[in-house]
Amino acid sequence: MTERNLKGIHPYDAPAGGWGALKATAQAVADQMRVAEAPLLLLRTNKPDGFDCPGCAWPDKAHTSTFQFCENGAKAVTWEATKKRVTPEFFAAHTVTELRTWTDHDLEDAGRLTHPLVYDAASDTYQAIEWDAAFARIGSTLAALPDPHAAEFYTSGRASNEAAFLFSLYAREYGTNNFPDCSNMCHEATSVGLPQAIGIGKGTVSLDDFDTCDLIISMGHNPGTNHPRMMGTLHECARRGVPIIVFNPLRERALERFADPQNAVEMGTLGSTRIASTYYQVKVGGDAAALKGIMKALLAADRINPGVLDHAFIAEHTHGFDDFAQDLDNTHWDGIEQASGLARAELESVAAAYAKSNATIVTYGMGITQHAKGTRNVQQIAALLLMRGNFGKPGAGICPLRGHSNVQGNRTVGITEKIDPVMFDNIEKTFGFRPPERHGHDAVDAMKAMISGDARVLICLGGNFAVALSDTEQCAAGMQRLDLAVHLNTKLNRSHLLLGRDSIILPVLGRTESDVQASGAQSITVEDSMSMVHASRGKLAPASEHLRSEPAIIAAMAIATLPNSKVPWQHLVDDYSRIRDQIEKVYPDFQGYNERILKPGGFRLPLPPTERIWKTPSGKAEFLPFDGLQEDAAAAGTFKLTTLRSHDQYNTTIYGLDDRYRGVFGRRDVLFMNAADLKEQGIEHGEAVDICTGLPGESHRQLRLTAIAYDIAPGSVGAYYPEANNLCPLDYQDKQSGTPSYKSIPVLIKKAA
Repeated sequence: MTERNLKGIHPYDAPAGGWGALKATAQAVADQMRVAEAPLLLLRTNKPDGFDCPGCAWPDKAHTSTFQFCENGAKAVTWEATKKRVTPEFFAAHTVTELRTWTDHDLEDAGRLTHPLVYDAASDTYQAIEWDAAFARIGSTLAALPDPHAAEFYTSGRASNEAAFLFSLYAREYGTNNFPDCSNMCHEATSVGLPQAIGIGKGTVSLDDFDTCDLIISMGHNPGTNHPRMMGTLHECARRGVPIIVFNPLRERALERFADPQNAVEMGTLGSTRIASTYYQVKVGGDAAALKGIMKALLAADRINPGVLDHAFIAEHTHGFDDFAQDLDNTHWDGIEQASGLARAELESVAAAYAKSNATIVTYGMGITQHAKGTRNVQQIAALLLMRGNFGKPGAGICPLRGHSNVQGNRTVGITEKIDPVMFDNIEKTFGFRPPERHGHDAVDAMKAMISGDARVLICLGGNFAVALSDTEQCAAGMQRLDLAVHLNTKLNRSHLLLGRDSIILPVLGRTESDVQASGAQSITVEDSMSMVHASRGKLAPASEHLRSEPAIIAAMAIATLPNSKVPWQHLVDDYSRIRDQIEKVYPDFQGYNERILKPGGFRLPLPPTERIWKTPSGKAEFLPFDGLQEDAAAAGTFKLTTLRSHDQYNTTIYGLDDRYRGVFGRRDVLFMNAADLKEQGIEHGEAVDICTGLPGESHRQLRLTAIAYDIAPGSVGAYYPEANNLCPLDYQDKQSGTPSYKSIPVLIKKAA
């Protein structure tokens, strides 16, 4: 069976971006919106008086360019601003039992939620409920819990700073630090690993650094799909001759060649720009070994030619280098080659390129973080940069690629399960109550508590919690043990259908919509991947007169739950500038918050490593060794499965069934395999295969897919997220950060019976 005659599988030969992106954008507009409204709406995206794209967190230059949206950003905007509606009449016509048979795409494609809803078991339908009745029901259920720790407060990364801050106050005054959030499932390894290494859990580069860097090393990410506005930056760097060295198991089109839709010459000539100067197909789970190989080669080169390493920087600004170097000396090249899938000469070549660069940026995504040793992976990237002093100078630094548009901001304003004495002191000074001194639940711990019956209530500020997590079957069981689940969303999703005793859906305003409170139209704020905080203001009329903003809903729930609250909830919601004033009191880094967001592009939060200040216990940046070479569990006869997003997808939201850059159309039931691995296993391209988890005691986890030949590293396979989530057990995670190991699951593969 050839690629040409397998249904829905055929090569896509065009570059990323280009006319294909414009065609897909036009199709998204036609499918979802009134065509006359779309141009003005899209041109407000990421503009000074417009709204921040609800898609990725990549920044842009001061919100001033002609247009700053990409194909996937346009899909995110049109998906939210759709003309389709999900009314009470829709639910009267479709039982929950029926809706469970719908695909995830069809559920969200039904349209915008228009009314607050409560599940009615007798009719097996969601029915409209008045707002005040919904709040009373939520408040009375929470008040009746014997222990506040039995409630979980989940946050999606798309929530604004204002909403996230109020949500954190609500839960903490109620009496818990249970804050599972989407960062726990993606970049928690960054949030845990970087503070130990450089003193802050954020990236250190700005967009300006990409204008002056000499080298970019890109590891474990696919920007064309997951942070597509980054492609404009990479395109500029490539065209000015910056080497871009890529480490990724799959060949991804956007990292190979890209046509910028804003470049008239490329569009007119059907041309494109080569992005990766060198592309290394590292094995799934082999990044740590590759990094150790590069650093071992650097160390050897410095011994021959002293000065390859920045010894002055290492002596003044770092701690632990001697032990780190000893670990590299003790690591043998044969093990590095076997674990990484790359040759010694290749890694030495990268080391040589790095040694010639005066300013290097390393970018990385969830291909680095979502591993059993994801925290250690992140720290190896920091160590590589420390070896040549690539912090605190123009054109250099570390660049973790956040996905959701405000996942970083949520953490900055208090969405964390950890005890923070300084934050707690400031909350007590500002509001007159002290949060509980008890470590809360992250996402995995919250789900475990739901499965065990210890957690009784779940309140979700956006997102699709049960589907986003690993271990799909257990997550569904956990949701169905709850006394109450509350979901604040713009659209229907599968988590709404995993019912406990009581379930409520509260429809919220989207980013694109006007938010009017007592003092008038409001702005919200978000933080991008580079710690820039800026304002966002929607202009569209709300999808329904019954919608409320997230801050307003949180305040109303708090009032219903906490009759003696010390927080002036309604006063804050009447004017969001008052919320920002309180954020500034609790988090002094936001000094002058309301004034500073008036500037186009906003302001940047302090990043001490950019000034070579290290907020670590030693007062210096730390070299932290990686034990051995294995990032993840390994067993004989297994492949390493990495989960992937398609190009028609954003997190758990599936816009359509095409993944055109990978040549997959109209389907998602595929397993990407190396052609040599297919041959060795006696599997034909296009044959059905059964995949099960290759971990002890986990063989019951099984998924049937169609195996297709793809350019992926030998021993590595790929399948779509969230369909493959059930293959990742809840306990298979990075123990330091709690991040599930979605990106390297040992699996067994055999022909389907």
